[in-house]
Amino acid sequence: MKRSLPLAMLLALSLAPAASAASEADYKAAYAAAEAASREAAGMRNQWTVTVSALAAAKRAADGGDFDRATTAAKEAEALAKASIFQAMSEKEAWKAMEIR
Repeated sequence: MKRSLPLAMLLALSLAPAASAASEADYKAAYAAAEAASREAAGMRNQWTVTVSALAAAKRAADGGDFDRATTAAKEAEALAKASIFQAMSEKEAWKAMEIR
């Protein structure tokens, strides 16, 4: 349970609305960060399907010219990817605590 609090905080902070309108450069930076985190999660064999969906939503919004929505979706995808990385790292050793002895 203690590990879910940082995860919840990470998601809440990443989904907070931006104060100003996002530009195409903001979107590209957010998308690149999300894509890198998603690749890292995939390399750990723990990529969540919702991350892929959020990346696709970001791309669709950017293709439509809505960079505010695209940036928000990209930041959500990054937060999801980071959460999946956190999950993979924490479960890497946590299974030992559940082992029957």
